[in-house]
Amino acid sequence: MGLDITGLGSIADLVNNVIDKIFPDKDEAEKAKVKLVEMQQAGQLAELDAILKLALKQGDINVEEAKNSKLFVSGWRPFIGWICGIALGYNYIFMPFFTYCAKWISSGAPAMPTLDSGELVTILLGMLGLVGARSFEKKIGVANK
Repeated sequence: MGLDITGLGSIADLVNNVIDKIFPDKDEAEKAKVKLVEMQQAGQLAELDAILKLALKQGDINVEEAKNSKLFVSGWRPFIGWICGIALGYNYIFMPFFTYCAKWISSGAPAMPTLDSGELVTILLGMLGLVGARSFEKKIGVANK
């Protein structure tokens, strides 16, 4: 059945074992198992549908927000993106280069401070995750714009 990170697969296996004990007739047991699989798939589809609807609503909010003429309404997302980009550039490009140059000039030069990139990456991936949802929408043909 594959990797089951939710634990629902093990519950389904348990229910299958119970169905085998309740229904001595193989045909009735198979019908009950098919019904169980249909219920499980319907639940997964409903969950995916809810996630897709939420992503669509968030996309609509983002579009309306970007249309706003006030900088504090429409500019916060690009501002956070630029801050994350600058901070990651500092952490992985500029800081190591300047530290190398400072150590080359003087062996007693202090190291430049590093930024906690874990928090930055979390914010940046959250912002980029919305782009991933949009790519998913395009792939399944929800919006052809």
